[in-house]
Amino acid sequence: MDLKENHIKSNKKTIMRYLYLITIFFLVLTGFGQMPVFKRYYIADIPGLGWLGQFFVTHYLHYLFAILLLGITAFIITGYFLTNRKKIKITLSGYIRGAVLLGLVITGGLLVIRNLAGTNFPPGLIIFLDLSHLTLVMVLLMAGLYCTIFKKKWYSGVSL
Repeated sequence: MDLKENHIKSNKKTIMRYLYLITIFFLVLTGFGQMPVFKRYYIADIPGLGWLGQFFVTHYLHYLFAILLLGITAFIITGYFLTNRKKIKITLSGYIRGAVLLGLVITGGLLVIRNLAGTNFPPGLIIFLDLSHLTLVMVLLMAGLYCTIFKKKWYSGVSL
């Protein structure tokens, strides 16, 4: 591989990493905005942060960033299976974070379905989905923090 191709792959990897991190940041921010914590603790009163206290703004932004996360995930998984499957080995931390992301997508998808008109989920299931989604978010954040501190990667081998 020549220097130009290596530079392009490095740039693509960096862009995808920062896009993923920004997406996760805004998903967490808007996810907490679904609960009235920003308004309750007067964070929404800080100039420029009033939008955090608006439920429907954070709701639709959460959906938008969830779609972006699904797109990033589909792009990475497709690239892995099409070109890098033989060269890259997913690490244990990669499998754990991937499983947590899958759980978030499943619980989030069910919560989206719950929000559609005409769907009735039992109250116990709604509470289970909400708590599962929140727990998985915290597990993902703690796993990310652990992997950052101890320099654990998603994969080993050549770079995506």
